[in-house]
This record gives sequence, C-alpha cells and structure tokens, in this order.
Amino acid sequence: MKTILPTLALAALAGLAGCASSPAQRAPDMQQVLIPVPVPCKVSAPTKPAYAVDALPLGSSVFRQMAALRAERKQRQGYEAELEAAIQTCQ
Repeated sequence: MKTILPTLALAALAGLAGCASSPAQRAPDMQQVLIPVPVPCKVSAPTKPAYAVDALPLGSSVFRQMAALRAERKQRQGYEAELEAAIQTCQ
C-alpha cells in the first residue's frame, strides 16, 4: 500500500499537468470581406439632337450661319453633358 499511494499521486499530478499545459482553442474570429461584383450598366444613351447648322439652306447669309453655329455649340454642350452623366452612372 505504501508504493501504490505515491504512484497514484504521481499519476494524478501527471494527468492534471497534461490538462493545464494545452491552451484552450478559441473559436475563429469572423471577418466581413467586401468584394466588388461587376454589374452590367443599364443606362440608355441620350438621343442625338438635330443640330441647327444641318437645317440651314445652302445659300444662307453669314449672320444666319453664325447664329446657327452658336446655337449648335449650346446643343453640343448639352448633349455632351448628358453623355458624361450616362458615363458617370456606369462607373
């Protein structure tokens, strides 16, 4: 009985030491990852306007041509603004 008691005590201590030495495993941390996904652009292109210069007759005076060119410039600026807005929507 004298040899059994120290042997049991050593076995118990070895068992407890084995449990204390291994760290407890943690649950893995959850991390949110944002991945960009390509989406098709569904913007319709603006309709091309009928420019003022195209409606001028061939023998128009210089003053009418200049007035039509100024009007066409404003038409083109508006059309370009619409095109740029459509492009910005898709980016």
